[in-house]
Amino acid sequence: MNLIAARHPTTSTPGPPPAPTEKPAPARKRGAGLGVLLALLATVVWSGSFVATRDMADSVPPVQAVFWRWIIALLAVAPFAARPFLRQWRTIRRHLGFVSLASLFGVALYNTLVHQAGLTTSASNMGMIMAAAPVLMALYARLGGERLGARRVLGMLTAALGVLLLVGKGTLAVDLSAGDLWMFAAALSFASYSALLKRKPAEIDALAFLFTTFLLGALMLAPVYAVSLAVQGGFTVGTGTVGPLLYVGVLSSAVAFFAWNKAIALVGAARAGVVYHLQPVCVALLSYALLGERLGVLGIACMALILGGVVLASATGKRKAG
Repeated sequence: MNLIAARHPTTSTPGPPPAPTEKPAPARKRGAGLGVLLALLATVVWSGSFVATRDMADSVPPVQAVFWRWIIALLAVAPFAARPFLRQWRTIRRHLGFVSLASLFGVALYNTLVHQAGLTTSASNMGMIMAAAPVLMALYARLGGERLGARRVLGMLTAALGVLLLVGKGTLAVDLSAGDLWMFAAALSFASYSALLKRKPAEIDALAFLFTTFLLGALMLAPVYAVSLAVQGGFTVGTGTVGPLLYVGVLSSAVAFFAWNKAIALVGAARAGVVYHLQPVCVALLSYALLGERLGVLGIACMALILGGVVLASATGKRKAG
């Protein structure tokens, strides 16, 4: 008995379970910094996708553009995600309801609404209206019990004011077209997707989750795609269509969605949403660089408001010692 006790000393004198360890402050700060950078990467890439979407709006029917976008995205992530997807299939199947809902809001519905909006509104308006999504993300976070804090709320409102003044050309009176309304619906869909990501089952690998949502989204779109082919016919394959489709399929889908999902896992939807306010700034700069559109004094002032709000709301405060 003494020998057994010597070999297994913990069985004779059980004690309280060890206290859960907390990540040290530097690790938390590094994680928060990486999350903000990943949210910024996704935001910049998605800003370019509005230009690409608007560019092919007259040549590719919206549903067909979205369907091929996700087929291209599936092919892009398959070499990295197919094995995790097959390995975790049983786990994914247990959470199929949740994953299907995320696919509906983030893949099938959101992007179809964006491409539909591109028929009747400008790329700049698309980017600016999508900046309303962070407000909805913050509301979802608050309803979920997350404390936003006065600084984050103030920063979010400052950035939102800059967006409204930019859309309203210096006033708060905004004249919306049908395409603008489609974009507000897209913003609601994207905010819903971002809120769902916070509840993603931890046992599902990030790449497996990404691959599954792309696959389910493409399957959801397949019947509508068939109807579009029968009614509208196909589109001409050429440099004017293949280039934008490759951009939205590889960069805006595979790369940006992975970065965004990881950002939300690190910093939450509300803080990532604050960074998303930079989208109209990115779209304006791209329009200036690629299309030669002048920003003007108003544009620069509004961008300063947006940037200031983002910096204020995404800054991490010092924790009190003790």
